[in-house]
Amino acid sequence: MNIAKVIVDVQAKEINQTFDYLIPDRFKDILSLGMRVIVPFGPRKISGFVVGKASSSSFSNLKEIVDVLDLTPVLTGELLQLGKWVAEDTLTLYITAYQAMLPQVLKSQYKKELIRTEGAELPPELEHLFAGRDIIAYEEFEHSTIRYSQLQKAIQVGSISVNYIVKSKITKKQISMIRPAKEEHLLEEAYLEMPKQANKQRELLAYFIQHPKEIEQSKLLNLLGTTRSTLKPLLDKGLLTAFKSEVYRNPYNDDAFEKTYPLDLTDQQKQAIAPIKENIAQEKHNVVLLHGITGSGKTEVYLQAIQDVIEKGKEAILLVPEIALTPQMVKRFKGRFGANVAVMHSALSNGEKYDEWRKIHRKEVKVVVGARSAIFAPFENIGIIIIDEEHETTYKQEDQPRYHARDVAIKRGQYYNCPVVLGSATPTLESFARAKKGVYELATLDKRTNNQDMPEVSIVDMREELHAGNRTMFSRALKEKMEQAISRGEQIVLLLNRRGYSTFVMCRDCGHVTECPHCDIALTYHKNSNLLKCHYCSYEERMPTECPSCTSDLIRYFGTGTQRVEEALTQLLPEARVIRMDVDTTRRKGAHEKLLKQFADKEADILLGTQMIAKGLDFENVTLVGVLTADSMLHLPDFRSSEKTFQLLTQVSGRAGRHELTGEVVVQTYTPDHYSIELASKYDFSEFFKQEMKMRRTFHYPPYFFLALITVSHTNQVKVVQVTQNIVQTLLSQVNNETVVLGPTPSPITRMKDRYRYQCMIKYRNEPQLRLYIQQILEQFQDEVRKEDLLITVDMQPYHLM
Repeated sequence: MNIAKVIVDVQAKEINQTFDYLIPDRFKDILSLGMRVIVPFGPRKISGFVVGKASSSSFSNLKEIVDVLDLTPVLTGELLQLGKWVAEDTLTLYITAYQAMLPQVLKSQYKKELIRTEGAELPPELEHLFAGRDIIAYEEFEHSTIRYSQLQKAIQVGSISVNYIVKSKITKKQISMIRPAKEEHLLEEAYLEMPKQANKQRELLAYFIQHPKEIEQSKLLNLLGTTRSTLKPLLDKGLLTAFKSEVYRNPYNDDAFEKTYPLDLTDQQKQAIAPIKENIAQEKHNVVLLHGITGSGKTEVYLQAIQDVIEKGKEAILLVPEIALTPQMVKRFKGRFGANVAVMHSALSNGEKYDEWRKIHRKEVKVVVGARSAIFAPFENIGIIIIDEEHETTYKQEDQPRYHARDVAIKRGQYYNCPVVLGSATPTLESFARAKKGVYELATLDKRTNNQDMPEVSIVDMREELHAGNRTMFSRALKEKMEQAISRGEQIVLLLNRRGYSTFVMCRDCGHVTECPHCDIALTYHKNSNLLKCHYCSYEERMPTECPSCTSDLIRYFGTGTQRVEEALTQLLPEARVIRMDVDTTRRKGAHEKLLKQFADKEADILLGTQMIAKGLDFENVTLVGVLTADSMLHLPDFRSSEKTFQLLTQVSGRAGRHELTGEVVVQTYTPDHYSIELASKYDFSEFFKQEMKMRRTFHYPPYFFLALITVSHTNQVKVVQVTQNIVQTLLSQVNNETVVLGPTPSPITRMKDRYRYQCMIKYRNEPQLRLYIQQILEQFQDEVRKEDLLITVDMQPYHLM
């Protein structure tokens, strides 16, 4: 096997295949599948992944691999297979799928160094190479005559580790340590010989005579109230020695989590966990939909199922949506499983993400809790995969590769013969329909663990408020209930549903709305900077004082941002302390946790926020939840808008009355008779499911039909329409009669960043060859894509139809 099959890092359709390279002798023993290599490609050298080996090739004059970037594979055999499947399923390039599986640090240009593990015995050649040093540049090894397999052995037994230095940023965190360099009696002699005036140096020596072990330099200097300059003479005399020690950047202090123990399950929880435990015991793949109302104890079911998996010596992946769920989730998982948990989410720095990934890669943890991309954790013995809040659209990746984490989870579950659990109070219609048909197993939790009733929901018709002369954004009922809650010392959560809703500027005289000159979308008003900004292309301009169309000075902004609500709240309830949580206040790292902690510590009466506060939060003192604009999503051009509204209202209602105190919910809306709002107020999921499924069947939407969306964009509008037309015609001649191909239609946002966008929507039930047809169409336009800046994107499971 002296030939490697490599997928090279070139983002181009025609290069989406393996290339053969000769494996030089020096790499023969060490090169294995899933490693990254540097190979010559045309005039340049680029990186790639080794995905196969062979003993012969159909090509002659093969070039040699230049360098091997990893000494242990970064992708397992299973992940190589999975990446191939993801690429083919989402019609993307293999290289894009493989890159998506790795932390950012491994995608950059970098240098490597070798680090000797403290006190490790090395074979003589390597001992000679290190020549007493702790760290050497990787090039030194390359220029030596030592065999790669020898270095690989030393890495496998743990006496040497490899560090990647990314553009001079160290990707591993190192701290300076100090330890005595001589035996205790020699330190005592030196202490006695030291001049009396050098008392700080004497103190340092005295410390090490009493504690003859290593300590962090900063701790030592703090402890003795001294500086590095006192330390230097002792280091120079060889009495003490300094060295660097690698530590993981741990975003969480594991000791700070109070240990928790399994709780007694309710009868319902026991019933729900039974099929999961059975699948774990029998090593059987099955998808279980855990349909549990908010507060019914889904997390405890997850924890106990994971406990079973760990006891079998296997690993678990738990996906949670977005960052809002991490602080409390992490607390629960770290509390139960301690340092056995790695956490991966977007709020970590690149270095922290890399360290968490390495813990998994090195088999130092058994559980991963993370957002969407954690589904690719490099585990090799998975016993369960859990997707919490499975209805969340953030599980769908919106750029290449456009995978859905649920599909990837099921694929991995099949490979490892393990259960996949989907948990939600409001599952997607697709998942619930599958559970109804028996494709998934259904487990239901319809009682809260504290046996409290779900909070009472009252719907307020805002049209009536207007007629009664109330022009504020708070109905009289909500204002009264907020005053009562505050006087009782209880807390309030206010949700401003902003999806599809922004603060735009309009002239009251002629109705002119200020739009972005590069995108067909109204500009959003930002009060703090008094600017109008486009959220798609970053264009901005100053807020005009008069209408650009009719020069009237009656130009006003409309819409309700969180800032405006906060101002209105302070006027309405001056005594209330408000914490605002939105994109602006949670930008800084750790801000999220900080604000939630302040609210938990009762430093505020009202938590006001956007969707990020709707789910997963658990505060015992919250008795009132107010939803200010329940219907802003109902009017989006999206067939899932009623489903999303129902989910959001149900989720946010679940934030009230989770403990001893009873809760209530006030929903303000201009469309009180819409079935999604009416049924969410009664928590009637099955009736909502029935009504919504009728609508989906009539209009040929999922789960009755599959959808695929092809979007074409270019700076010339005529060109876009022609290409889309061409695609539609080609497809119509290939698909069967029941399949509907719609288009070309302008995308809901027709122009973005000066590019026109048209789309074609395919609704189908059975088209086994559809991916192949689309692949051929993409190949047909390959030249134009390359030369004329034409862009064709395909989404085989569209969630955002904008």
